[in-house]
Amino acid sequence: DSINDVFLFSLKNLTFFTQDFRISPLATVEQLITTHDEHYVQRYLNGKMTELENRNIGFPWSLQHVNRTLSSVGGTVAAALSAWEKYCKRHELIQKKKHNRQGSFEDTTHLCWSAHVAGGTHHAFKDYGEGFCIFSDIAVAANVLLQKYPAPALIQQSNNHTQKNQLSTPAIRRILIIDLDVHQGNGNAVLFQEEERVKTFSMQCKANYFSKKEQSDLDIELPVGCRDETYLSTLRFWLKNIENYPFDEDGRSDEVKSNTQKKPFDIIFFQAGVDIHKDDRLGRLSISTGGISRRNQIVFEFVHRMKSPLVICMGGGYPRDEWDPILKAHTNVYWEAHQFLSSLSKER
Repeated sequence: DSINDVFLFSLKNLTFFTQDFRISPLATVEQLITTHDEHYVQRYLNGKMTELENRNIGFPWSLQHVNRTLSSVGGTVAAALSAWEKYCKRHELIQKKKHNRQGSFEDTTHLCWSAHVAGGTHHAFKDYGEGFCIFSDIAVAANVLLQKYPAPALIQQSNNHTQKNQLSTPAIRRILIIDLDVHQGNGNAVLFQEEERVKTFSMQCKANYFSKKEQSDLDIELPVGCRDETYLSTLRFWLKNIENYPFDEDGRSDEVKSNTQKKPFDIIFFQAGVDIHKDDRLGRLSISTGGISRRNQIVFEFVHRMKSPLVICMGGGYPRDEWDPILKAHTNVYWEAHQFLSSLSKER
């Protein structure tokens, strides 16, 4: 069986919450250079990489692989744009209802989730790649959002009417990347070190670095052989800390703060690596299939509390002998996201 077979089997059983499926577009050079060095991009696209560079990445160069790489990035960009644009449309509708006082309603504008069955290439840097990663799809998608939907500069408080109009329009103020692959999201850590609008949280095995450890905004290391209880309690603890952190206590006046969005993150990316699985060939953690499912649920509940749109990307997952445990863990990420949204739909 292939992962496609397993995934399609699950899709036949989807109920309640609507979804649509799209072919991943190829990322454009314009999108890639929001994040990566243009010379590096062109050298890769035109087969000018050195043998050492290709060996460090882990793939031989071919035109077929170029298209795969562009699709991997383009799909995450498309997923992010789709989630945000759907959120903006729902936000506009809610604002109109509030303005016209059209009865009571539940604000579910944030329940705009997108998922890409690829991506999560978090070991790519500005001008080089490693660990099977050429370009960082999450970083490119985040930068495209920041470029296309920048938060308007806060204007003088004296012009209150204009200020309120600006602040009622959705814009990207802050993005969170939750990276739960067994390896550190080292590329994304470096790519966003100087970008205050993107916060990186990476939780990884402390003995599984294949290159220099980098500094994320929040790095949590887990011991070799870590099991479900330790893993899940650690994740809950740090997500609660993120949830309670006063991101917007930055010296602005109370009036400006009162008009600013209350939620700390406008959109969240989830790098859902399953190489934490006990049967993973490269992982070195000992998380069960059920433990990964509970991990997914913890992340989904956190995102829902944050009232943020979500973009899910695949991460690492490398079978040792049997393929089934890893394929099931990958498939469950998407299946369980749909089931979570469906459960919210039933509650309403």
